[in-house]
Amino acid sequence: MKIWLDDVRVAPDGYFWCKSVNQCKNLILDAEAVGETIEILDCDHDLGEYFPDGGDGISLIDWLIERDTLYPIVLHTANPVGLANMQRTIDAYYRRKAMKQSSEV
Repeated sequence: MKIWLDDVRVAPDGYFWCKSVNQCKNLILDAEAVGETIEILDCDHDLGEYFPDGGDGISLIDWLIERDTLYPIVLHTANPVGLANMQRTIDAYYRRKAMKQSSEV
């Protein structure tokens, strides 16, 4: 399954289109419940009028990290600050995970 999180840009062919973080969370939970593989999450940062339904794209990333279920992510936001924040959060997750794995060896 490929998931596209964006309030304005239409999802590319082959993607499930979510306009809000909560809609995306529900799709992920439903996919996990039936064993569906999530191949990619393609995320925008700013979700405009859908912000009240779960926040901006970084809220989804934070939720995935809290659950330790960070799927492959592509960021397509036009917001440079939002992009930097999202990428920094993702990078920090992978650094922590790598440090934890190396300390367990």
